[in-house]
Amino acid sequence: MIWFILFCVFAYLFWYKFVSPLDQFKKKGVNQTRPWPLLGDQWRAVLQTENMGDVVKNVYDLYPNDRFIGFFQFTIPTIMLRDPELIKQITVKDFDHFTDHRQLVDPEAEPLWSSNLFSLQGQKWREMRATLSGTFTSAKMKYMFGVINEVAENFAQHFLNQDQKLIETEMKETLSRYTNDIIATSAFGIKVDSLKEPDNNFYLMGKRITNLTGVLTLFKFVGYTLVPKLLKKFKATLFDREAATYLKTIIYETIHVREEEQIIRQDMINLLLEVKKGIKKEHNETVDTGFSTAKESDYLDKYKSNKPKQLTDLDIAAQSFIFFFAGFDTVSSALSFGAYELAVNQEIQYKLREEIRKTYKDIEGKLTYEELLKMQYMDMVFSEILRKWPPLVGIDRVCTKPYTIEPELPSEKAYHFKIGDSILLPMHGLHRDPKYFPDPLKFDPERFSEKNRNNIKPYTYLPFGSGPRNCIGSRFAILEAKALLFHLLLHFKLVPTKKTTIPLKAQTRSLNNNAEVIIGLERI
Repeated sequence: MIWFILFCVFAYLFWYKFVSPLDQFKKKGVNQTRPWPLLGDQWRAVLQTENMGDVVKNVYDLYPNDRFIGFFQFTIPTIMLRDPELIKQITVKDFDHFTDHRQLVDPEAEPLWSSNLFSLQGQKWREMRATLSGTFTSAKMKYMFGVINEVAENFAQHFLNQDQKLIETEMKETLSRYTNDIIATSAFGIKVDSLKEPDNNFYLMGKRITNLTGVLTLFKFVGYTLVPKLLKKFKATLFDREAATYLKTIIYETIHVREEEQIIRQDMINLLLEVKKGIKKEHNETVDTGFSTAKESDYLDKYKSNKPKQLTDLDIAAQSFIFFFAGFDTVSSALSFGAYELAVNQEIQYKLREEIRKTYKDIEGKLTYEELLKMQYMDMVFSEILRKWPPLVGIDRVCTKPYTIEPELPSEKAYHFKIGDSILLPMHGLHRDPKYFPDPLKFDPERFSEKNRNNIKPYTYLPFGSGPRNCIGSRFAILEAKALLFHLLLHFKLVPTKKTTIPLKAQTRSLNNNAEVIIGLERI
């Protein structure tokens, strides 16, 4: 009898905690999905029947006439914003109500993660963003261009040295070595060649720390959603502990050597050390990196002062860490998708290679920051890559002040947010909505021509987020991608092979857009 009573109590508690809340949006007059207990709308991703991009797109498409809909990220009730004007209202005009990202992990267990710009919240985020905003300007990217360009040249040269007419390669793995070397030299001051030395320690540790696939990682994400206190008690880390310690040690040693020996390099560590020392250098803004560049908001102007936040060594290490984490995977993923699209769309590739050849002839073989970024078709191609395959399929915000979405449509009721409630910006849904981008599965750089780009509805194209909390590193990401495309397509034609999967599908075991892309590099 006692077991029956315990079972009934457990069943009631499970229903009350995990089943009853699943129709809360419907009770508030908001259309919603049909989530599973515990797994929410991520159940298909958990079972690996869909990738996260498809999960976001399917939720987005469920109620095409609604400005916002309710769904569940595991057990977290979340409002997905579908309407561009509503996105603008919440992420820009009323930004003070949604300033933060949700905390993924315990700050004490992951100090590198909790101290970086992506994870900081409230006033700490405002102060850090205002302090760092001058570090990622177009002028500062020009300052670092020589380092980036050298790595891109070496990448292309590696394949030229093989002296083969056709080289078949898996692009995601190959390009992750390129982004690794870019970050190693430009952010950490370490020169590595991950194609020549495939098992170098920096690359292997980078793979470990950015690997968010697999059952164990999924278990940790679910655990931090369902039982965060339990995982905090056991100090469970989301990232590989040994790899995180390795990167932290490298950064601390680099800072120490630079300060002791007064070494100056044109890299990110040096820019952060200048901030730490309170050094201000005036840089005239120059050619910006392209249409996709996230524009800096004037929201933070009031937090900038003559006495900016003093950076500690941990602050520098944390910013370098997120720089590494964000750049290692997302840029290599975008470039691998881009390589696929160029391989299967030969007319587009031909047009881009013609622009590259003309530019190369005009500059007499010496690529500069300005000449690379003046290439209009290059910018159109990369903008379209980010449109069709956004590196982040969605990005969250957390309510920090009570907020109400007032009804505008006859079917709507006012929706009230409490502090801690979540919203999601569905980039993958917006970018593939035929209402905003006709024939969205077609790879068409002409969408971003000078003639057509003004037709793109604001806040429907968000590859780097929206508002003051957009991606501060967008300029760097675009620059390293364009440099790679320039040097690779100068010497090689990208072609499909028998192993190329057409049409390409993103992997179901990854939290973001990733895919195995096998193509051929044909020497020209």
